[in-house]
Amino acid sequence: MWIPEWVPEGITSSINLAYPYVYTDREAASAIKISVFPKDVSDFTWVYALVAPFPTITDGINFEQLKEIWSGASDAAQQILVTESTDVIFSELWGESNSERIRIAKADEMLEAAWSTKNTWAIIPFEEITPRWKVLRINGLSPLDRGLDLVQYPLVARLNWEGRIPVGSDKVEGLRTSGFQGSNRDENKLTRVLLTGTTALVRITAERMEAMGVDYPIGDVLPWLLDADFTHISNEISFNDQCTPAIAMRLGTRFCSPTNYIEVLELIDADVIELTGNHLIDYGREALSLTLDMYAEREMATYGGGRNLNAALQPLIIEHNGNRIAFLGCNRAGPSSVWATDEQPGAAPCDLELMAGQIQNLLDEGILPIVTFQHYELEDTMPISLARQEMQQMAEAGAVVVSGSQAHFPHGFAFFGDHFVHYGLGNLFFDQMFTYNRREFLDRHSFYDGRYLGVELLTAQLEDFARPRPMTEDERIRMLTTYFEASDMTINDQD
Repeated sequence: MWIPEWVPEGITSSINLAYPYVYTDREAASAIKISVFPKDVSDFTWVYALVAPFPTITDGINFEQLKEIWSGASDAAQQILVTESTDVIFSELWGESNSERIRIAKADEMLEAAWSTKNTWAIIPFEEITPRWKVLRINGLSPLDRGLDLVQYPLVARLNWEGRIPVGSDKVEGLRTSGFQGSNRDENKLTRVLLTGTTALVRITAERMEAMGVDYPIGDVLPWLLDADFTHISNEISFNDQCTPAIAMRLGTRFCSPTNYIEVLELIDADVIELTGNHLIDYGREALSLTLDMYAEREMATYGGGRNLNAALQPLIIEHNGNRIAFLGCNRAGPSSVWATDEQPGAAPCDLELMAGQIQNLLDEGILPIVTFQHYELEDTMPISLARQEMQQMAEAGAVVVSGSQAHFPHGFAFFGDHFVHYGLGNLFFDQMFTYNRREFLDRHSFYDGRYLGVELLTAQLEDFARPRPMTEDERIRMLTTYFEASDMTINDQD
């Protein structure tokens, strides 16, 4: 048996030959070998991703554009990094690569090279996706998608055993099915978590819901909210049986929501409710107790607050497809009257020393922590320095994602190693229609086989004081450009 040097390491490392199979280092001496197999059915299905540095405006290209770059027929000033293995495989599928457009690089050097060189992307195996890469879509498809059709997705290499199989051998089926890793992408190991910003179903948003129907806010972004395995909502308001959408209540900053408004959370299949908001007890702790009962009845998990201080400080741990993820949250901004006490419900006050210890304990157990903050608000593209310092502190303590839930005005982001910090996502469902307050981030985080892979930034714009919609392409370009620049990230994109 001969296995060429270009065969992906994930395949070669999984092969454990048994008699009568032995290796040869010469193709001419082999009876059996691995080769690229341009069919839909094969022994090995290896999935790749087209990636760019995180601060890249472009979200994707079509397959014909990619092949033109590969062959050198494109006028775009684009270079793509590949390993020798990837070059051999896709040259077999697409024709020989153009040496001016396709550059050979070592796998462990690609990320730094792409971040430091304009107009530089890469094609990497799925298992090498890391948080500082942005996964680009091809024909609208991403290897991070749930339900991905591998027949339609272009970056799939199919390899097969071929050669002279000994007649009557009972080892053939064993060779093809036992002891081999058939693919580097198993959707049963994928988990996607959607983090969202501030939700407050009050004031003019509530007026629109009364006039247009309780489900009015969700219609345009519902596919995003339902697509995640876990959808997170930071609901800053308690439900109250006595709460009515009266005009006087809407115009103030003392908030509650009628109990029937929980239908919004049911319709979007909200799984995780953050309780760090500073309006949770605007109408008393009894209203919060009722709200906690309503969440429990609907099996909506909560964190960042609770029925007492001890409950509020506990991490929420979820397990899905082999991924173990924890949510921790706290309220830094106060007021102190909203914080839970030994006997009364409320939000969790911030104890960063305690939280850092919890993060380390979770990591020791193989659990990946997500930390969210209700921090001090600032109407700017970046938060106050204290918020940056404390969020960085939690990232450096080991949280794979740190996210700000306080920001009505969305903020930028940073990386600390492979730990992603988004200082503030902005609103989700809240009635602020000022220019920058209308802009919203929804962050879709992917986890695979016990690892954090990274984030896809979804962008929305609020309409009619109540109903966010996906941004147009021009709106999205302007927003991403603003926030990559505010975050002091060099934008790596086509001129």
